[in-house]
Amino acid sequence: MTGSARGLGRAYGLRLASLGADVVVNDINLDAANEYGEELTAPTVMDEVRNLGRRSLGIQADVSKRAEVDAMFRHVLDEFGRLDILVNNAGGSLRPGPGWASSASEEDFRYIMDINLMSTIFCCQAASVPMKRQHGGKIVNVASQAGLRAGVEGGSAPYSVAKAGVIHYTRILAAELGPYGVNVNCLAPAWVLSSRAIAQGRGRPEAREALERQIALRRLGTPEDCAKVLEFLVTDLSDYVTGQCISVCGGYVLF
Repeated sequence: MTGSARGLGRAYGLRLASLGADVVVNDINLDAANEYGEELTAPTVMDEVRNLGRRSLGIQADVSKRAEVDAMFRHVLDEFGRLDILVNNAGGSLRPGPGWASSASEEDFRYIMDINLMSTIFCCQAASVPMKRQHGGKIVNVASQAGLRAGVEGGSAPYSVAKAGVIHYTRILAAELGPYGVNVNCLAPAWVLSSRAIAQGRGRPEAREALERQIALRRLGTPEDCAKVLEFLVTDLSDYVTGQCISVCGGYVLF
């Protein structure tokens, strides 16, 4: 579970633990919840998982770096012996400015592509080895509504292109791993009230109202809304679903 020391990743990890899974918590900073004032029910997310009766391992690693990914997966397999579920949640739109397609810098493009798309590719490739060997597994990549639509004003090009890449990589990998009994799917959240989004102002009344007018269900999402869809994608409920991207957006993306 990458990018899971806070926010959506934390919600995914706790949902999996509640379903009976042992959970590996990966983040570039295992104390990330403190950055955005996210309150945990225990000192760490790993402790929260253990309080649910499951084993948990915390690994601080930068998943945009191939060597750190490979070392992490070796550690996981040494500790648990197998890998049944991979959730690629690490990433984000972590560069200031409008990100115009016509002028965004090479540095911005490479950084955003690395933390969103290349991190997903590295982790999927590492997970594919044990999953093919055991002839089974569930991979869920986390994209974004930004990878599904382009606003009429443009902008956020590096992030949107990276997340579109995640979606299409999911489809291609699903075709490749299907014969091995491995399901590969994708989530595309829209406007979710994660701790980082709240810290950046999404929770302010005027910001919420402007966004809610664009959403069919007239409310912003919660991390738990996304975790419920993840549950579908990692359990036997979705055994005949692969190569799909599910938009978790309350009707913001209607196609």
